[in-house]
Amino acid sequence: MAKKQTAGRDNLGEFAPKFAELNDDVLFGQVWSREAEMSAHDRSLITCAALLAMGAPQLADHLKIAQQNGVTKQEVVELITHLAFYAGWPKAWSAFNLAKKVYGED
Repeated sequence: MAKKQTAGRDNLGEFAPKFAELNDDVLFGQVWSREAEMSAHDRSLITCAALLAMGAPQLADHLKIAQQNGVTKQEVVELITHLAFYAGWPKAWSAFNLAKKVYGED
């Protein structure tokens, strides 16, 4: 099971306590913990794909989480290559630069 998430409370706990609670307890606590329904590995692939497609800066953090969840460099490379044609070439370039940092090749 994934480790207890505290990023919401750590970063927004005083400013936006309800959002922090929903982030830590619902999204990461209840949804990500449903590993009988879908593995953390697969959730990471899906999350990285969505964040790449949106061009969201959270992709950097989720690539680190993906690596911790067993997503290999080869899987990330394939994910980004595939999405380049659907999400856009510039987004793929940016994602590759992030992935190189996470997977230790930069």
